[in-house]
Amino acid sequence: MNYSQIVKLLGKENESLFTHTCKTVSKDQLHLPNPAFVDEIFLPSNRNGQTLRSLQQIFNTGRLAGTGYLSVLPVDQGIEHSAGASFAANPEYFDPENIIRLAIEGGCNAVASTFGVLGAVSRKYAHKIPFLVKINHNELLTYPNKFDQVLFGRVEDAWNMGAAAVGATVYFGSEESTRQLTEIARAFDRAHELGMATVLWCYLRNSAFKKEGKDYHVSADLTGQAIHLGVTIQADIVKQKLPENNGGYLALNADGVSYGKFDKRMYSQLASDHPVDLCRYQVINSYMGRAGLINSGGASEGKKDLMEAVRTAVINKRAGGMGMISGRKAFQKSRKEGIALLNAIQDVYLEKKITIA
Repeated sequence: MNYSQIVKLLGKENESLFTHTCKTVSKDQLHLPNPAFVDEIFLPSNRNGQTLRSLQQIFNTGRLAGTGYLSVLPVDQGIEHSAGASFAANPEYFDPENIIRLAIEGGCNAVASTFGVLGAVSRKYAHKIPFLVKINHNELLTYPNKFDQVLFGRVEDAWNMGAAAVGATVYFGSEESTRQLTEIARAFDRAHELGMATVLWCYLRNSAFKKEGKDYHVSADLTGQAIHLGVTIQADIVKQKLPENNGGYLALNADGVSYGKFDKRMYSQLASDHPVDLCRYQVINSYMGRAGLINSGGASEGKKDLMEAVRTAVINKRAGGMGMISGRKAFQKSRKEGIALLNAIQDVYLEKKITIA
């Protein structure tokens, strides 16, 4: 997909995504993805040689190899959203091998999935595409449903299957977040000792974050702070939903309630209402881009999926992000359509006419 096709796909309602200039935090203050990102950013850090090699392996795989950008296929929905609901559209993905094949044929830098999925085919594929083992999950079978990320295995198990990285989720804002934070901080420390990269799903979860018909789980200010907590426990890469609004702290501090801390300059000088600026606020919270920001692709909604995935990629790239991690939009389609969608996302990062705002 070339530049003209990308612009045409997004339509006139998204024209400003290509022309917008960020006047909040300028791009020259950011650490931007580039072919030498590992040398420039991680070499001076406390990451050991094995971790540097794992990171470089991820950056040097797939269609985006050598660019500093990432395209990851995540398929942990068999646990997070139940297998039947996730794979009914394409029952072939009950078989772990087909998940790996989609990631390879789709030109991804890495495949992210569970201990079970990746362990089932590790000897056949761990040397062909970097494995990102998701070490905790929200299991969805307890009645009534509860929402808590719990460990499903040991970091050592991921290392033994040849994984290049481990990933985890913390539900920031939830009652369980303190336990999750300390568990994953320890796990990431061990992963770095063993030479694996670390990726944190910096998600929010609290019913109080929905207020007066607005969902602040996707606000730039709250998601940005979740990212800042994620890089504090030394996540090399952070995953976050694309911001859809802002002012979470303002809403939660209304009516005499005291929650967190905020400064009104967060909304005037550090961000605007433009989608690229909202995402830029996420990037600056990842140590000005020292930890790469990858935005999630979200749920599959049928015909709109290609447009929405490409739109997210354009916003992420222009904001200074590192890439996308898109699962359901790819594997809940035919193999051919799924590969085409992954390639379209990658084309955004390969397109030199799409520049940093």
